[in-house]
Amino acid sequence: MGRIYVLMGKSATGKDTVFKRLIGMKELALRTVVGYTTRPIRRGEADGKEYFFVSEETWQKLQDEDKVIESRTYHTVVGDWHYFTVDDGQIDLTGQDYLFISTLSGYEQLRKYYGEEVVLPLYIEVEDDQRLWRSICREKRQAKPNYDEVCRRFLADQQDFSEENIKKAGVEKRYRNVELEGCVKAIAEDIANRKK
Repeated sequence: MGRIYVLMGKSATGKDTVFKRLIGMKELALRTVVGYTTRPIRRGEADGKEYFFVSEETWQKLQDEDKVIESRTYHTVVGDWHYFTVDDGQIDLTGQDYLFISTLSGYEQLRKYYGEEVVLPLYIEVEDDQRLWRSICREKRQAKPNYDEVCRRFLADQQDFSEENIKKAGVEKRYRNVELEGCVKAIAEDIANRKK
C-alpha cells in the first residue's frame, strides 16, 4: 500500500520549494495531487498546476456531492478562501506514494479519511522573523500587493500551528528549513527509509 506524505508548516516556511525539490527526486517516486481553491489565481500560477481555481458554486457543489476529502477555509481580508482535496480519481494507493501540502487540520482530515498508517506528517519550521520577511518579499512581487492579508495570515498561523495543536495532531518530528538543501535531504532520507 502507498503512503501520503503531508508537508506542513506556517506560511513562508518554504513548503512550495521543498515540495518541488522532493517531487523532482526520481528515486522517491512521489506523485502529486492537484488541490482545489476558491482564492484568486496569483501571477505566475496556472489553473490545474498549482491548484484547480474554482468558484464558490463549484466548491458548494462538490461539498453537496460528498466528494471533498479535506478542506480548510481562510477568512481573509477580502473574503473566505477555501482550499480542499477532492476524491476525483487522482489518488490510487495501490503501491504509489503521494506528497501533499496542507495544514494541521487538513492533515488530520486526511488521516481520518485514509488511516493513520497511510498518512504521515512532514512538518517544516523557520524562525518567525525570517518567515515574515519572506512573506513581505513574496507579496511585493504581486501585481497588487495585499500586506493586510500577509499580516492576517502570519497571525492566524500562530494559532493554527500552536504547540498544543501540533501535539494534538501527533506531529513529533520537525524539519528546520534554515538551509534548504539540508532540510530537503533530511526529509528525502526519511521518506526513502520508509520505502525499505
